[in-house]
Amino acid sequence: MLQKKIKLFAVAIFLLGITGCQTHSVKDVDGNKYKTVTIGTQVWMAENLKTTKYNDGTEIPLVTNNDNWAKLTTPAYSWYDNDTAENKKTYGALYNWYTVNTNKLCPKGWHVPTDGDWMIMVTYLKEGESVGGSMKEVGTSHWKIPNTGATNKSGFTALPGGYRSVEGIFNYIGIFGYWWSSTEYNNTTVFFWYLRYKYNSVYKDRSEKYCGFSVRCVMD
Repeated sequence: MLQKKIKLFAVAIFLLGITGCQTHSVKDVDGNKYKTVTIGTQVWMAENLKTTKYNDGTEIPLVTNNDNWAKLTTPAYSWYDNDTAENKKTYGALYNWYTVNTNKLCPKGWHVPTDGDWMIMVTYLKEGESVGGSMKEVGTSHWKIPNTGATNKSGFTALPGGYRSVEGIFNYIGIFGYWWSSTEYNNTTVFFWYLRYKYNSVYKDRSEKYCGFSVRCVMD
């Protein structure tokens, strides 16, 4: 479980006949190309971010050692299980929140979503079918069985990339997908959103800044 969780916010909101519309693609400074999707008035990346550089070309520190990760109060990223070949292309990178807070992580013209940005999307996907199910990639190629309610009608194509704990331990790939917001709750914790393989809701919670989560960017 995540460290020092304060309170779980279950957002059980529903979707009725709404589908995402692929609009274009966007590249990061590393040259990685991402599909995008229009959801309501917003344009989101339909893949997890995998850049190793800020949008000004500066390298983001790669931290593989668990003890070093646990002590960080500065920006860093990693690949799940430190396995680039297996996990980079599919799940993207896991960034700590200090990286998010630089405001240089997403391609220019894009940003890490605020908690309000997440809420706008979730509210748009709101009547009929569960929002979580409408956000998750269909099938069990990446999500573990049963991947309850997954339809991906939104086009968000959420994947279960797991996370990296404050101790530097990797957990829950195939089971959970976690995504940062840029919105702080207080000096030590930040809002994030997540999905689960057994449930068809989307959830909001708070995490310490040391954790490593996935990032989706939204257009400015």
